[in-house]
Amino acid sequence: MSFYNKKIDLEEGDYYLTPEGYKCFTEQYHLKRGHCCQSGCRHCPYGFDKNTGTIK
Repeated sequence: MSFYNKKIDLEEGDYYLTPEGYKCFTEQYHLKRGHCCQSGCRHCPYGFDKNTGTIK
């Protein structure tokens, strides 16, 4: 299985539901995943800036 396709079991604190009903992943989940997906996630701990395409 590829590094980017590993299955991560969700735990309490890994996400919350937005008012629109979407799952929003927290910093806890992103750190557990172990890499930046470069999607401009709201709680990205890796410092990715979607506007510039760079990691700070």
